[in-house]
Amino acid sequence: MGTSNALGAFLRARRELVTPGEVGLPGGGLRRVPGLRREEVAMLAGISAEYYLRLEQGRDRTPSAQVVEALARVLRLDAEGAAYLSELARPKIRRRRQAPAERVPDGIAMLLGTLNVPAFVVNRYRDVLAANALAVELSPLMRPGTNRLVVLFTDPVARLYHPDLDDNIGNVVAQLRAEMGADTDDPRLQSLIGELSLKSERFRKLWARHDIHRGGSDTGVIRHPRVGEMRLRREKLAVIGGDGLQLVVYHAEPGSPDADALALLAVPSEPYVGDPGQR
Repeated sequence: MGTSNALGAFLRARRELVTPGEVGLPGGGLRRVPGLRREEVAMLAGISAEYYLRLEQGRDRTPSAQVVEALARVLRLDAEGAAYLSELARPKIRRRRQAPAERVPDGIAMLLGTLNVPAFVVNRYRDVLAANALAVELSPLMRPGTNRLVVLFTDPVARLYHPDLDDNIGNVVAQLRAEMGADTDDPRLQSLIGELSLKSERFRKLWARHDIHRGGSDTGVIRHPRVGEMRLRREKLAVIGGDGLQLVVYHAEPGSPDADALALLAVPSEPYVGDPGQR
């Protein structure tokens, strides 16, 4: 994964996703590139084509706030995308990199054991560092030692437990980009992206789009072999002092059939072997 010119890669990827018609330009004729041409972006942003070329090629990496705002408008970026572009354009301060802490704080580990809903802790690379028994019962893909990104893109079991995976997988990648920000030269991130790019064509295409999404509270469907399908809310809470750690909690609306099904997971059962799609 090339990370030496993150700003240029972002501009190029987003430029290729904007059609001429979306910005009021004629779309006829033979176009050798998808989306907008460089000179079209430059014209619409009010900058020279040569200057824009330098930005994409990495020969100039610190455009002014006014240029960033103009480019965000032309590239039709939302607030999250514009903020990300602004972060990429800021001068980088070289700091000695320290490996992030991988230890789950004692209080959070204790909390996991007392919660009556599935919960687990991941680091910024989506490695599951700790999980309570309900999380592991909800899905084996939440077991400590699992990398959530790798299993969602490469493990066939993911589609059995997450029937809506295709609808949500793009947001998973967009959230990773948003949370990593401009820190694209992280060696461990490079290794993870390289592994996923080799193993999953879907991931390669989604990563190349440079979508940005901060995420937050959302919902998803989990199909469990014992209790069937549940639509659950998913909350991601930052662990203070955890250097990128997140506490992920699944819960359901009180009194709903989903909540009843989730409660059944806490009831011991005989070991089950079968297709999660079968009740």
